[in-house]
Amino acid sequence: MAEMIENRTQAITDERSLGDLFTELANESSALIRQEIALAQSEITQKATKVGINIGYLVVGGSIAFIAVQAILAAVIIGLGILIGSYWISALIVGIVIAIVAYFMVSSALESLKKMQFTPQQTVETLKEDVEWVKEQVS
Repeated sequence: MAEMIENRTQAITDERSLGDLFTELANESSALIRQEIALAQSEITQKATKVGINIGYLVVGGSIAFIAVQAILAAVIIGLGILIGSYWISALIVGIVIAIVAYFMVSSALESLKKMQFTPQQTVETLKEDVEWVKEQVS
């Protein structure tokens, strides 16, 4: 019985023309490309969402930190002004120190954003696999 089914399947396979096989290959390749495009869109959307959330955290955190730093700096300037006897010199010293700290913080954040990969890695890998699959199907 199994042998009969196998023979019938083999006969059906043998009956398909070369044109039918190429048509099937074209249809499957087309479906595969659509699936890869959908995967790429999904991956890019996930990464864009993650970047958007992190930028939101940067904005909110930066705003809160800005307010806190202003209050602390006012206290430092007043305290340093009392110690050295000149409020404008103490404000200048504190301002320079804060500018240096801000420079390093901004540089670090920009470097981190530059390192982030925006290419859809999973899609690239599956596309490579798909090319290999198509090559095997054609040969």
